[in-house]
Amino acid sequence: MTISFTEKFNMADYFLYHNIKEGRETKTCLYFEDKTYTYGDAVRMSNRAGNALREIGVEIEDRVLIVLPDCPEFVWTWFGASRTGAVITMVNPLLPAEDYKYYLDYTRARAAVIHESLLKNFEEAAKDARYLRQALVVGDECGRFLSFEQAVNAQSETCTPADTHCDDIAIWLFTSGSTGHPKGAVHLQHDLPYNTEVFAKRTMGVNENDLTVSVPKLFFGYATGTNLLFPFAVGGATALFAERSTPEKMFEVIERYRPTILTTVPTMINAMLNMEGGAERDINSLRFCYSAGEALPIELYMRWVETFGVEICDGIGSAEMFHIYITNRPKDVKPGSLGRIVEGYDAQIVDAEGKKVPTGEMGTLRIKGDSAALCYWNAHEKSKETFAGDWCTTGDQFHVDREGYYWYHGRTDDMLKVSGVFVAPAEIENCLLQHEAVMEAAVIGHDAGDRLIKPKAFIVLRPHAEASEELSEEIKGFVKSKLALYKYPRRIEFVSSLPKNDRGKIDRKKLKSG
Repeated sequence: MTISFTEKFNMADYFLYHNIKEGRETKTCLYFEDKTYTYGDAVRMSNRAGNALREIGVEIEDRVLIVLPDCPEFVWTWFGASRTGAVITMVNPLLPAEDYKYYLDYTRARAAVIHESLLKNFEEAAKDARYLRQALVVGDECGRFLSFEQAVNAQSETCTPADTHCDDIAIWLFTSGSTGHPKGAVHLQHDLPYNTEVFAKRTMGVNENDLTVSVPKLFFGYATGTNLLFPFAVGGATALFAERSTPEKMFEVIERYRPTILTTVPTMINAMLNMEGGAERDINSLRFCYSAGEALPIELYMRWVETFGVEICDGIGSAEMFHIYITNRPKDVKPGSLGRIVEGYDAQIVDAEGKKVPTGEMGTLRIKGDSAALCYWNAHEKSKETFAGDWCTTGDQFHVDREGYYWYHGRTDDMLKVSGVFVAPAEIENCLLQHEAVMEAAVIGHDAGDRLIKPKAFIVLRPHAEASEELSEEIKGFVKSKLALYKYPRRIEFVSSLPKNDRGKIDRKKLKSG
């Protein structure tokens, strides 16, 4: 599939400004609390935000660090920075000071837009920031920085766009940081629009009648796409909320705004299913849900569809490729798989020497498509390892069946070698979830002192179940009856919750150190 963009190109035009030319100036595009905003409002406020960034010294190709909860100011800043040719970087607004110091040093951001709730941590982090010129603060308390509201309101509603090229650097998307600090995957102006064309529009059928809501927050590229860029690209709308995503909040937001598409993750799917009274809540406005971040267990998929009658399209994407490149589709779901390749991408499953493996055999997934990042910033050797020619090596273990559906086995780093055979923790976790007492499960490798790795399971029980040695043995026996004997967890530890990272994934580093 050939998709081309003009040499003079800016992704803000592709995602936002085209809506004015197409007659949507008065159409509502954004819902937040009791306020609504039209595309005309979005353009005017984004122009003001872009001018405010220029006023504090941001020039084309300078990095701008966005540290905001989901709110209209996030939207204005994102598009304003893009229109002026700045390079967007986005991080979680709930981090400690040392993390913000890392991001300021790593990005060398000239400006930041932050929320007043993190002012203390950010001021501490910025004390020795050599490159930061100024920060704009959303809220009443600004400390030593400037008020976002005052700075933006003082600007013109028109903003001259930067003379950007389709191959200019536009945005960094951070990896999840499963090993060490997160790395910035460097993307060009055309990367995000390319995936929007092939995935959002042509594969998922996102259209101007859609209204989106998301569990993950906008700083995470998965949600930046599904809950801002994709609906704006087709003239649709989104509903944002700043509060933490909880099962109750998600039901409340869905019932209030009546979205057609929900962006979610397996952890929230499980939590909504297990919430008391959740099965009686009204989510019938949804035509489908995205799920990504980690593989969706068949057990959760089946329970969700049986309970709510809403399809879940599980898929896989990455910061390196911007978004999803393999996915199930509405009316084309093979439960347990991650679906088929998105047309516009190519995939290979290879062995340790980089040779393609036969159909049905497990290996490492490589992906090719025109949304691939240029490199990791300040990580030359890792960039060469990941981005080899046109191919991006994902580090994910997969096999593909004869019908072209891809099946996920886990991260290469998470694979366990038990009795000389590789075992995917996800397979054991999916089996554990089928036991009536198990609400959540995570499996890692454990050395009991004999230098032999065996599976260990961390389990969160359902409210009606009580932890005991008898239950532990019962669960072990259950797994033995379902899987090959060497795969059962030799140790089970009952816990009240599993550690999650800011993407909603299980944080295995904390399990391994615990």
